[in-house]
Amino acid sequence: MSESLPPLREVVAKYELNAKKSLGQNFLFDLNLTGRIARAAGPLDEATVIEIGPGPGGLTRALLAHGAKRVIAVERDDRCLAALEEVSAAFPDRLELVPGDALALDYPAFLAERGVSGPVRICANLPYNIGTPLLVGWLTQQVWPPFYDRMVLMFQREVAERIVAGPERRADYGRLGVLANWRCETRILFDVPPAAFTPPPKVTSSVVELRPREKPLDCDAAALERVTAAAFGQRRKMLRQALKGLGVDPLALLEAAGIEPTRRAEEVPVEGFVALARALPPP
Repeated sequence: MSESLPPLREVVAKYELNAKKSLGQNFLFDLNLTGRIARAAGPLDEATVIEIGPGPGGLTRALLAHGAKRVIAVERDDRCLAALEEVSAAFPDRLELVPGDALALDYPAFLAERGVSGPVRICANLPYNIGTPLLVGWLTQQVWPPFYDRMVLMFQREVAERIVAGPERRADYGRLGVLANWRCETRILFDVPPAAFTPPPKVTSSVVELRPREKPLDCDAAALERVTAAAFGQRRKMLRQALKGLGVDPLALLEAAGIEPTRRAEEVPVEGFVALARALPPP
């Protein structure tokens, strides 16, 4: 079991796992924090947990030690696989290693191929450079409710604040907040200081929980992405001007959605953007 595994710092030294900036790596060695993240994703005894970028396996160990039925760890850095094999040996038949790019994985098809049953959670200290694209992909799944029942993810604090923000927090509110809160209930659980990581990043990180809404407002995800990209792409302009890039009459679009043309993107709630997406003609 986990008691038989060497300390993470020894594993990193043994396999010469210097964190790569190009892969957005910052390794988390603090066992109290990895345990806290694993508990936030619980209960895990019936769950399959998808972890992205496990690195040397700190959070992986915690998820398994806290009873995860199964962990599927997707790792792009081949250097880390030998270290993760040690974790797999300590928790027989409960850890599956998937070498490759997490952005390229078709998660529903991947899980179906393996006959995964029961709840699926995504729990990860996401590599900084792919965290937002991964989240957008998971939020815009065609089938809803999605393949996961909860996400517990670590981001830079400023990204976490954008995920949970609404119009009441105009400085942080944007495309990511609309997409996240359209389909999920979101909250920041706790912060993680730079000193907890190796190497320490220059910013504080935060763990965010996203729980899918059973029945989000009916809307085409691609249309919502288009209107939010246009609106927040020129967020200081009134919507009658900012939406011109959509190739339709912005005044007619705004009238159909019941939104005043003089509003700015940061003043429009999620429901307003959903109305705009519904009114948007197909491309």
